[in-house]
Amino acid sequence: MANIKQVAKQAGVSVATVSRFLNNKDYVSQEAKAAIERAIKDLNYRPNQVARSLTTKQTNLIGLIVPDITNPFFPQLARAVEDTALALGYTVVLCNSDEQQEKELHYIAMLRQTYVAGFIVASNLISEQSYLDLNIPVVALDRSPESLLPNVSTNNFEAAKLGASYLIERGAKHLICLRGTVDVASSNERVDGFLAAMTEAVDYEILIGDYGFDNAYKLMTTYLQQGKPVDGIFTCSDYAALGVLKAVKEAGLRVPEDIQIVGYDGIQLGELVPPGLTTVAQPVYNLGEQATRMLVNKLEGKDNPDTRIVLEASLCVRGTTK
Repeated sequence: MANIKQVAKQAGVSVATVSRFLNNKDYVSQEAKAAIERAIKDLNYRPNQVARSLTTKQTNLIGLIVPDITNPFFPQLARAVEDTALALGYTVVLCNSDEQQEKELHYIAMLRQTYVAGFIVASNLISEQSYLDLNIPVVALDRSPESLLPNVSTNNFEAAKLGASYLIERGAKHLICLRGTVDVASSNERVDGFLAAMTEAVDYEILIGDYGFDNAYKLMTTYLQQGKPVDGIFTCSDYAALGVLKAVKEAGLRVPEDIQIVGYDGIQLGELVPPGLTTVAQPVYNLGEQATRMLVNKLEGKDNPDTRIVLEASLCVRGTTK
């Protein structure tokens, strides 16, 4: 395997010049750049990333922190981040915090020791100030308008309003909103959107859960055993909607004839589970792509026209509504 000295010799320049070229530091003439590029190609030279990180105190690694890798939304998001990062010359390290603050802090500390270039954060477990104190670029996903971090999100309020309104349009009069935890901004925005869709002609109840399958299944099983009237359920995630669907079917109720269900996210799994989940679909791939491009622009010193990008969701009608 070729080394930097061999590249310098073939290019007819000093090792220091090759090093400046590789690290994009200081001036290198156009003639020298062309000679180095030819030598690298001819020798099939690959820089030692470990050695470079010790010199530059930075790698081409991007840390992606997600709260729950079992939720199908996050693998889809990670795919978009990975695709985009690779095309831009960066490698993604995926970290699953498992909704545990200690794990998130551990991953941050570990990646900082390896001179990670920046972070994309899809969790809400630690304070934004903690990320700001890292003094490296960070882009967040799904934060409130008041967020201190550059971020990319879906218009949660309008999206949830769209989903809840559709349930009412299809005849639902006794609605449930299964929300996420109260300390997550996106969950609060979705609940506000749900409430904005309510009219005097309907009654509703809000159940506090999370975005997970198991919790939604248990909550809905218990609720249905109480015999309260319900004919429409809006969940703040598709993964939770799948748990609700299981509970409703086990209770001997028909979907959508007895109870209609609308989820939120637009995960691919929703297409596969019969009868097909009606959902408010986030532009998942676009979320990941936009967040990655925003971070890379910051890493490379390029101007970002926006520090907050808000994307719109769309209603995807399938079999869980009439």
